[in-house]
Amino acid sequence: MKTPGAALPLMRRALADSWRSTLAWAVGLVAVMSLYLPLYPAIGGNAQMKQLLDSLPPELIRALNYDQIATGAGYTQATFFGLMGFLLMSIASVAWGAAAIGGDEEAGLLELTLAHGVSRVQVVLERAAALAVRVAVLSAVVLATIVVLSGPSQLGVGPGHAAGGVLLFAGLALLSGTAALAAGAIGGRRFHGLAAGAAVAVAGYAFNALGNQSSDLSWLHGLSPYHWAYGNAPLANGPDWGAVAAIYGLSAVFTAAAAAVLAQRDVGA
Repeated sequence: MKTPGAALPLMRRALADSWRSTLAWAVGLVAVMSLYLPLYPAIGGNAQMKQLLDSLPPELIRALNYDQIATGAGYTQATFFGLMGFLLMSIASVAWGAAAIGGDEEAGLLELTLAHGVSRVQVVLERAAALAVRVAVLSAVVLATIVVLSGPSQLGVGPGHAAGGVLLFAGLALLSGTAALAAGAIGGRRFHGLAAGAAVAVAGYAFNALGNQSSDLSWLHGLSPYHWAYGNAPLANGPDWGAVAAIYGLSAVFTAAAAAVLAQRDVGA
């Protein structure tokens, strides 16, 4: 498992084993963006679209953040970053995070890895690093696609604001993925990771949607990483750096918790 002179062997192996799935997710993200974003000229500011939105329940419009789709940045935020892209990236990251420790232990592979002279903390940190690299690769693909499509699709999203939006987009995915990794390390099963990662993503989205409904529920925004990331409309206004720090800081906390727990408990019990 550990080759002399090879740095980060577990991370390198995890990336080598998952490059096909990473490529498949990248293709899927590009396909979704290529489908949705070029539609903006026919939708944004269109009188028929405004009539359609006016006919829908206002609660649904606020929940989906569709009240902003008249602008290119708002349309990109609502249709991709806040919905389809968020869903796809969360699924990918949670699946990778749940498999990183819990999946390996459930399959009996974690004990084999530890038998090759690596520490438990090293396993967690390198698997978390591999997760971060995969999320970063997908996010770079998303950023490049937005930059390419922004002009032809009349989105008006500059490279700087696009980069800020993608930074928060990646942070949300990494947060769910590290939550899945931590739960898998704590519980020792892939299911634990899937449940925890999905809960973080779904709860963040749900708290944001509920908080949008009325001022009485707006306090729920404070519990929603989704709102931390997107409440400032980063594609239009640039990223909220406090939100960046909070989201990535929580990911680091989940990773540290996974390392601390795995270092102490019995593996395969």
